[in-house]
Amino acid sequence: MREENQRLIISLPTLNISTWDLACQFNNTDHHTELNGTDRLIVRRGQAFTINLYLNSGSYQPGYSQLHITAETGPQPEEQYGTRAVFGLNDEIDDMCWSAAVSSPPGDTVCLSVCAAPDAPIGRYILTLDGRIQFDFILLFNPWCPRDVVYMDSEEKLAEYVLAQDGIIFRGDAEYPVPLAWYFGQFEEGILDACLRILDMNPKHRRNPGKDCSGRRNVIYVTRVLSAMINSNDRDYGVLEGCWKDTFDGGVSPMSWRGSVQILRTWSSTSCLPVRFGQCWVFAAVACSVSRALGIPCRVVTNYYSAHDTNSNLVIERYLNEKGEIDSSTRDMIWNYHCWVESWMTRPDLPPGFDGWQASDPTPQEKSEGVFCCGPVPVRAIKEGELTFKYDAPFVFAEVNADLVYTLKYNDGSTRKIVNDQKVGQKISTKSVGRDEREDITHLYKYPEGSAEERQVFEKANHQNKLLQQKGNSGLHITIKLSTGIRKGCDFDVFAIVSNNTEENKKCRLVFASRAVSYNGIIGRECGFKDLLNVELAPGGERKVPLSLNYSKYCTNLTEDNLIRLGALLIDYSTKEAVMAMRDIVLDDPEIKIRILGEPKEKRKLAAELTLQNPLPEPLQGCCFTIEGANLTGDFQIDSPIEPGQEAKVKIYFTPTQSGLRKLVVDFDSDKLGHVRGYKNVIIGK
Repeated sequence: MREENQRLIISLPTLNISTWDLACQFNNTDHHTELNGTDRLIVRRGQAFTINLYLNSGSYQPGYSQLHITAETGPQPEEQYGTRAVFGLNDEIDDMCWSAAVSSPPGDTVCLSVCAAPDAPIGRYILTLDGRIQFDFILLFNPWCPRDVVYMDSEEKLAEYVLAQDGIIFRGDAEYPVPLAWYFGQFEEGILDACLRILDMNPKHRRNPGKDCSGRRNVIYVTRVLSAMINSNDRDYGVLEGCWKDTFDGGVSPMSWRGSVQILRTWSSTSCLPVRFGQCWVFAAVACSVSRALGIPCRVVTNYYSAHDTNSNLVIERYLNEKGEIDSSTRDMIWNYHCWVESWMTRPDLPPGFDGWQASDPTPQEKSEGVFCCGPVPVRAIKEGELTFKYDAPFVFAEVNADLVYTLKYNDGSTRKIVNDQKVGQKISTKSVGRDEREDITHLYKYPEGSAEERQVFEKANHQNKLLQQKGNSGLHITIKLSTGIRKGCDFDVFAIVSNNTEENKKCRLVFASRAVSYNGIIGRECGFKDLLNVELAPGGERKVPLSLNYSKYCTNLTEDNLIRLGALLIDYSTKEAVMAMRDIVLDDPEIKIRILGEPKEKRKLAAELTLQNPLPEPLQGCCFTIEGANLTGDFQIDSPIEPGQEAKVKIYFTPTQSGLRKLVVDFDSDKLGHVRGYKNVIIGK
């Protein structure tokens, strides 16, 4: 499918143009697009750009020389759809619509300023002068323009959410958020072209290209298209194919990606075949790269204990047997974490007060209007329980507010609700502006727990389960405590602390189990188990029960997420009441030490030393360091095995092409550790 061009036709019948200069260096810098390069014209809507015309003979005369200008977009331009505009030469630029003006004095050089309307469709343009001279340029959203719906009034935030090519995505667990460095690379060579190709390959464009090109003036429409096109579940030439299995045959593990550049280049160079494979943080990161490339302020967000509510009842129901084993037949899930993106825009289609950050989710979970996409929906609509607001508010509301209900199925067939304190929607996180620290944005999605505002939201959203919920109190209590120094490769203990807050003796059964778990909540194999049939607790009594987790057992059961789920179930024999505690632990990977050798300077060769010590009691085979960032990619194989306690070490050389703060993102892969990630901020001097 060829990419559709958009045409701007200008007639200059009285001027004899010899040569011209698009002033790409000046214009691109003025429009904050120079990081894309200055070999072609890339500008933003609602802001004038300049073309210098050099005349063979004659001169431009104000009030006498006239221009007839026609701006066209797409293959079927029509004025009623905003894809065709006809205008003449003004005394000065009108930045509310398509306009042009001459800013130079009379003479043989004409300085022509052209301004696209602040709501013009984005994409490729051809500018034709006098029917014989043509210029190509690309038009993007303009978050620096107060008249553009993506306008953001903070230079610091614009630097973070539009211009920053690298960032941090949070994974791990609510108790232990793990930062993952990511290279968005939206200004790398070929990436903007790939992003525009995504728009051209979307099914709406292939069905009705004229209507689709008209829709590209609307950032809500574009964001929704991107949500659908980053995944390939609809077999629509989407960018990424998802895989949540233990093996990744026919592709690569989602953990192997260090940035978006290779994914987008691979997709574009392989006839738009989906790249294998992605999971939620990869889908979100690529969507963020594409959004920033097109000029939409965007950030990746992580929601810990994220609900996937398939039947829209705002309840995630899980059933356990007396051994603490969970019935996995339900499609409702609790993900350890889930990533999506937020894009900054106004919402003129909604009542006032819902501008700003809008959540959208490119990970394919449920269909929306027949397509695997989600959003954009105002974050404030989620906080206020406005579930009728477009788009997909009920699904996102459930991700952060669904109620988690555990039911114990006894061997005799009877059931009993389990008292459980686990909450959905915790520590909603994103990277801080200008810093690598985590910013907690939970308050943007939810009112404080137990507040009157929270109850009003639940009433508005008809969240009956939350409204009727009463705090269970059987008098028995259970928590899980961890020992210190938990890391991959070591043996360690975890503890169930059980207590009796009643005035009676209690005889109980304690089931204490641990299993490997994937980040999306899929339970794996057992890592340690204890079933105590006779736990006696005196009134006010407490007991600490250890469970040993040995590397020899858990090493082959772990997924690349390095997560182990601990569950402790305490059953009162006399009342059949049950209480439960659940906790996930993240096993620390070893640190990749990155040492920069020499003074980092732009366009000067630089060396870095990468080191990782093997923490396991067995050798590592097939070791490889891979790097990305600062205009650098490369693989560095280590042929010999790395023995226990031994260091893997390589020295790399690279030449930074741009000054400023950059992240050097490093991945270490081996047969036993899987993918270990690290990064170092490097300040490149001029």
